[in-house]
Order: sequence, then C-alpha cells, then structure tokens
Amino acid sequence: MAPALVIGSGPNGLAAAIRLAEAGHDVLVLEAAPHPGGAVRTEELTLPGFHHDTFSAVYPAGAGSPVFARMPLAEHGLRWSHPEACYAHPLEGGDGVLLYRDLERTVASLDAQHPGDGERWASFVSPYLREWDALRDTMLAGFAPIGPAVRLAAALGPRDAVGMGRLLTDSMVTLGRRLVRGDGSRAWLYGSALHADVSPTAPGGGLAAMYLNLLGHAVGWPSPEGGAGRVTDALVVYLRSLGGDVLCDAPVVRVLHDGRGVSGVELADGGRIASRLVIGAVMPQAIDRMAGDGLPGWYRALVRRYRMGPATVKVDWALDGPIPWAHAPTRTAGVVHVAGGVDEFLGTVKTARHDVPDRPYLLLGQQTIADPSRAPGGKHTAWAYTRATRRGVTWNAPAVAAHAHRIEAQVERYAPGFRDRILARHVLGPHDLQARNANLLGGDVGGGSYQRSQLLFRPIPSMNPYRTPLRGLYLGSAATFPGGAVHGVCGDAAAQTALGDGFTAEGTRHRRTRARRVNVTHS
Repeated sequence: MAPALVIGSGPNGLAAAIRLAEAGHDVLVLEAAPHPGGAVRTEELTLPGFHHDTFSAVYPAGAGSPVFARMPLAEHGLRWSHPEACYAHPLEGGDGVLLYRDLERTVASLDAQHPGDGERWASFVSPYLREWDALRDTMLAGFAPIGPAVRLAAALGPRDAVGMGRLLTDSMVTLGRRLVRGDGSRAWLYGSALHADVSPTAPGGGLAAMYLNLLGHAVGWPSPEGGAGRVTDALVVYLRSLGGDVLCDAPVVRVLHDGRGVSGVELADGGRIASRLVIGAVMPQAIDRMAGDGLPGWYRALVRRYRMGPATVKVDWALDGPIPWAHAPTRTAGVVHVAGGVDEFLGTVKTARHDVPDRPYLLLGQQTIADPSRAPGGKHTAWAYTRATRRGVTWNAPAVAAHAHRIEAQVERYAPGFRDRILARHVLGPHDLQARNANLLGGDVGGGSYQRSQLLFRPIPSMNPYRTPLRGLYLGSAATFPGGAVHGVCGDAAAQTALGDGFTAEGTRHRRTRARRVNVTHS
C-alpha cells in the first residue's frame, strides 16, 4: 500500500508525519541528506568530543510548543537544559542587562540600568504572562488563530488589548522608548529583534522581540541536553513507534500528478513512489520547482515573490575554558547578544543592510555553561552568527574568513582573553549553509523574511497557507505561519489541513486499492 509522503525530516516534517501516523496513516518521510533532522543537528565540527549544534541551538518555542507538548518526547530521550539566564546583553565598561525566566531577577537587572525600568517592564509583560495559555495558542498555532486571539484580547481587557494591537505596528525603537528609559535597557530590548530580520526601526519589530522575551519568562530559553540532535532523535523514535519511517539519501526532484491531484514523487535516481498525499516541509520555491505545471500560474507567481531573509555567517569554537566576559553575570547566560549600546547597535544594523560592518552584531550561544556533557571535562563550546547582506557582497571563502575574524574581534571587545581560549574553529558561510541544508536558501536560517508583509501571511496571502491548489499537495515548512524556530507547528498544521480535507487513513487506503503501482527503487 502506498504511504502518505512527507518531504523533509526537519521538525516540521517529522511533526507532520507524526500527526498523520497518529491518525492511522502509513507514513514515509523522504530526506535528501544522509541523516534526518534538517537544521536540527549536532556534530563534532571542531575537535573530537566537542558537540556543536550545526544550525539551530536554542529552543524557547520548542519548550512552549503545544505540538511537542502532546508528544511523549521525554520518554524518547529529550531533556531540556536551562541556563541560569536566558540571554544577556553586555555593554562596554563591564556592564550589561539580562533576561531571566524569573521576572523579579529581570526587574532587578533593568533597574540597575535605570531606576524604574524594571517596574515598567513588569507592568507591561505581567498581563500577557497571566494569560500565557491564550497567548501561546495565538502565537504557536496554525493560521489563522482568530479564536485564541479573541479570547486573549477579552482576557487582557481593553487597555492591554490595545497594547497588544500596537505591537503589530510599533517598531522596536518605538516600543523601547515607550517602555524603558535607560540606554542600556533599550539596547537590551532591541537585541531580541535580531533573531528575525526585522530592523529595530521597522513596523512590527516590537512584536518579534516581545514574543521571544515573553517566551523567556514563560518557559525559558532552553537547549536539548546533549545537543540539538536530541530533538530529532526523539521525534524519529516516536514516529517509528507509530509505524512511520524516515528514508535518507532520498532527494525528491518531482511531485507527480495526474492532472487532478498528486499521484506520487520521483527521486533523484529515477525511482518513483506512489501516493495521493504529499506534504512538503520545504521552502515554497522547492514546491514550485517540484510540482511544476501541476500548480496554476497565479500560485507559482505568488510563490516566486516570497522573499528570503539575509545571509548568515556562523562560527563554532572549541574552547579551553568558558568565555571570560567582563560583565560577570553574562557568563551565566545561554545566549548573548553582542551588539553594544543603542547608537552603535542602530548604526551597525543600518550599515549591515548594504555593507559589511567592522563590528557586526552577533547572536552567541554558550550551551556548555548549563550542559557540560557537550565538551570534554573543563572545556567548552560556543558559537556565534551574524546576518550578512547580499547586496554587492560575494560571500566567497576569503570574504567569509575575513568576517569570521571580525566576529572574534567583536567577542574579544566584551570578553578580553577570549581568543586565547580558542582551541579550534569551524566556519560556515552562506553557501556552506545551503549546501548542508537546501532549505537554508542563500544562507537564510530563518525560513524567509519577517518583514511586515510576511509576518502573518506566509508564503502567500491566504487564510490557509498550508493547502496548495494541487489536490493532495500541502506545504508545512517555516515559510508558513507561524514561521521559523523549532516547534513543529507548521508541519502539524499542514497535516491537520490534509486530514480535514478528507485525507483520512481510511480514505487513503480506499484510493490505494485503485492506484497504479509505480516503480520503487528504494526499500
């Protein structure tokens, strides 16, 4: 019997496959790489015994995900490792501000920057934290989460509901000026916007940053104990316990159709697998390429307008000891935003849109602070990445190497002696990232831009972005709402849409009896 097929074995693909398997489908996940996981993978990139997360590493959305929460992932080896502080924003002169899961500690850190900033912060976030379940169901749900949003607004009351609405229009700078007074407090707040590609001065930037900060207070910013790959391992084991499977080294080059709907897929070696249901946990550009003339022209035209985010340069280090931050509390944070004060930060962001800044802003992770199992005794790992413009810059090997040196110099500014602790480094430029994972088009690690036109309506304006016009073909990648991060919501929503469209296990089995078997060269 032909299985339901899922293209791509990242968290969204595995979440889609699990939802279908739980509904009784025979499911096969097809992965182009030699291993499952997509951008959720752990490797010894530098030296033996040093376990680095090749792509993504820190998962507040995973810890808050209602999709993951209903799965028995802990039974299959997933344990979350929480650092003392979610993130830190060091400043020159040995100063800094931190976000803690504990609101009172965050208040104290902000008040140390400017008296009253902590109280202002607590006053703003407390109503949302009291209604966390409704907020989670709004932000981490399939599109469009109108019901949860209405319930959230009703629970918040008129004043706070208006404040929530302003997050959709406020820039991060506008929000920062409203909420806090100190320059250090504002720099701290602006730094969270760097996780998306929304400029701190662009409309909608306030929502991008507040979402991550609220997740920090509600569930923390944890990483999987032992490495990001433990998320993949747990999802794969659970899928197989349901009867599904993952086939690696199986790149899909074409989605087959009979003029009315999907009839299967063709693999790179010419092998074909019959199916009436295919979910692509891939970028929309790949669906356009694979399905070809099976999709109408209007849909293909809209998909081709989907914008990717900026490129990325990432460095991983094996270290002889922890990073010696001048601001001692920063040594307790799992993530560090290395971006300087307000003026430097905003100036760097502006420069980075069209040029290569001398002092790049960085997102840095130091997971061994809370999880020493990732490195040999007394040693540490760390990573940092920065968004990189594509305008007029050729990111060849010399350009990437030069930027890696800028990254290390920027860390050294806030952690004198950092370079002396480097035992080995591993550098990935934009082309390297895409070569390792085809979903990271142009080195974009966010699954597409989050500028306001793509913040909610992804990848096209639609009340159901998971359904394509070709019957039986669905899209469940980070290009759909709610977007990137490791939470599985996009894939799960695509699978639920397929089930709601009548692709039940019983219905698919009935179709299988009439389907012509096609040649399958993989077992």
